[in-house]
Amino acid sequence: MTIRGFTRYICFCAVFVSVCLAAVFLPQPSVAQSINTSAAVRTYDISAGYLHDALTQFSQQAGIKLALDPALLQGKVTHGLTGDFEIKAALDQLLIGSGLQVAQRDDGFAIVVVPSASPEPAVTTLPAIQVTASNTNRYAAVSTSTATKTNTLLRDVPQAISVITNELIKDQSVRSIGDAVRYVPGVGISQGEGNRDALVFRGNRSTGDFFTDGIRDDVEYYRDLYNIERVEVLKGANGMIFGRGGSGGVVNRVSKQANWNPTNEFSFQGGSFNLKRMTADVGYVINDMAAVRLNALYEDAGSFRDGVSMERLGISPTVTLKPTHRTKIIAGMERYHDDRTADRGITSFMGRPVDVDRSQFFGDPRRSHANVDVLAFNSLIEHKFDTGVTLQNRTNYATYDKFYQNVFASGGLDDVLNEVSLGAYSNATKRENVFNQTNLLYSLNTGPIAHTLMAGIEVGRQETHNRRATGLFNNSLAMTSLPVSFSNPITHVPITFRTRNGGRDGDVDALNRSVVNVTSLYIQDQIEIIPQLQAIVGVRYDLFEVDFQQKNGLREHLKTRDDLIAPRFGLIYKPITPVSFYATYSQAYVPRAGDQLTALNVTTETLKPEKFTTLETGVKWDMRPDLAFTAAVYQLDRTNVINSVVGGQTFLTKGQRTEGVEVSLSGQLTSNWSVMGGYAYQVGEITSDIQGVAKKGASVAELPRHTFSMWSRYDITPSIGAAFGVIHRDSMLASLTNRVTLPDFTRVDAALFTQFTKSFRGQLNIENLFNTKYFASAQNDFNIAPGSPIAIRATLIANF
Repeated sequence: MTIRGFTRYICFCAVFVSVCLAAVFLPQPSVAQSINTSAAVRTYDISAGYLHDALTQFSQQAGIKLALDPALLQGKVTHGLTGDFEIKAALDQLLIGSGLQVAQRDDGFAIVVVPSASPEPAVTTLPAIQVTASNTNRYAAVSTSTATKTNTLLRDVPQAISVITNELIKDQSVRSIGDAVRYVPGVGISQGEGNRDALVFRGNRSTGDFFTDGIRDDVEYYRDLYNIERVEVLKGANGMIFGRGGSGGVVNRVSKQANWNPTNEFSFQGGSFNLKRMTADVGYVINDMAAVRLNALYEDAGSFRDGVSMERLGISPTVTLKPTHRTKIIAGMERYHDDRTADRGITSFMGRPVDVDRSQFFGDPRRSHANVDVLAFNSLIEHKFDTGVTLQNRTNYATYDKFYQNVFASGGLDDVLNEVSLGAYSNATKRENVFNQTNLLYSLNTGPIAHTLMAGIEVGRQETHNRRATGLFNNSLAMTSLPVSFSNPITHVPITFRTRNGGRDGDVDALNRSVVNVTSLYIQDQIEIIPQLQAIVGVRYDLFEVDFQQKNGLREHLKTRDDLIAPRFGLIYKPITPVSFYATYSQAYVPRAGDQLTALNVTTETLKPEKFTTLETGVKWDMRPDLAFTAAVYQLDRTNVINSVVGGQTFLTKGQRTEGVEVSLSGQLTSNWSVMGGYAYQVGEITSDIQGVAKKGASVAELPRHTFSMWSRYDITPSIGAAFGVIHRDSMLASLTNRVTLPDFTRVDAALFTQFTKSFRGQLNIENLFNTKYFASAQNDFNIAPGSPIAIRATLIANF
């Protein structure tokens, strides 16, 4: 650890200890003091969804015993509960339209069937059950506010969505976006040049389709999940909700927020490759109007790769205020730092990854590093008017300072000379994002037809400064490539990093500034034509303006304007309440500035944005309130792809088509058996020549034909559990050249869980239990990431 890292570690430890002491010694609100009888008034915030989940959440917030029969709640939903209520009145509100009622007893309350009109109605008496969230819906999510910007049941959203719940994040010991999606069908992991998150959504790689609470978070870096409640993966073109991008899918992280469920959780983790990790999650209820929460992280870890290590820390406080029962205000911030070795893996030979030890580094790990500093502030203001209109305003301001430098394999193995060529470059990016999003929600009936209307406006500004410098070996201005022996592919020769300005060699490196202004208008109507038939109709308009200055070479100053219109149409048919069949059509666009707003040039400035069109149909079946099955069939077309011809002219052509089938299952098979995973069949091909890259008919890169994954946890006793996970990926091509293939593999993971005491629990996670040798991802034909050998992580979690 460096001196700077050690200093940060000491500072973090001081903060960590202070938080622990505060959690232990600050006075906590007493349930006995706040709730003595059913007449006690308390503030509640329970979303629409399954009644079973709402009653579970209510029992926690109210601190009561609630007796219920899960059979009575099968398939029943509630409109939710927001505001100040007495306990009995609150339960009555949750049970509206369910055919159930609340009965008060000496030791709490019971949910029973509304008596019939017979002279002597029978009342069912149930044994008292203390309902807690820990034993219900571990892996099954019920609703989402992201896919439609309204709180909607997942089965009423006409697109495939996978939700990685907080419980699943904990059980799998997930620390990154890549870890989070490994059991999500239809989504692959790309290498991201060893310095950033990069996912492949239905055959389309993206480094920019990442969101936090529905707001864009598109800088290239590795995100941690220490302050995240759940991760939502929405598949298909998502332009209507998320604007530009959203080409093959998006990932939205739902952040942890202060609420009225006090928490004091601390975790300590250690394991293979010198892993050390600590997290804190502390929530404190000030009164019925205010609550605060703090999440913190420190991690220091090595790797199975030679010379590779990483260090990161983060802190994220939030405060929630409810000045009235109709108004909610949330404010938060995050300070995050990530420092690691930029590792681009191994190279290839004769169409396969080279046969070397998976720990072998190509290049120089000492001069390959990546670091990022993130500072973000966010707020949400929500008010519900007496007229039934809900106003939501969300603001996010964030600054990112990202730098990476890498020395890596730039070519394949030359078996005649037994050499590999190395290249090197550095890249610095500073970005400032400001987004403000305002939504109006309103429900009304026009005769027998019910409408949930959503209209909004989003304005944003992104200013990006980007500089690239090419690595020149042995202080030679012309030596941008260095051959090294395959038996020792590490170099120690001098390397000079220089931003080239188009000298005698004519090469120019990026040195640019871009300012992007976005104004978006959107409207959506969720229509219930009859209870069995629903529709979603929406459209979004984006005014996307770019002011781009290339300060190097020809010093180009370009200005572009794109008027993007992204429609969405969906139909949902529900023959019975738990089952929905859907069909949907949606579009999205990626302007010529690219994922990272740095790709504009004089050749492309006048060209139309890339266009993505999704046709999808499927079925969603809530087999039980805590077990969901989804199947989807889709076609995703990518058009307006650039194709070059002789003379420097360009024209747009069709690019690629991906077709596939996805099946997923998540939730509880039994009361003590939870599962999450699925299967995907995907095929993709290039639909027209891409000059110098691929011919028509070539296969889409990073798209395995078959993938299967399933994570299964079984609780043997209330205090002991075990889990196994299986991941199978078919062979796939590393790039559009179709020259290099990554072989298929099957990997097995495992975990053990134990509850030592009421306050302490532990778990042991084993990645790649049988030490399978495989290749996890690729950036191109010459940068392939080996998968980790067997890795063990032990975690101790303390709750006070």
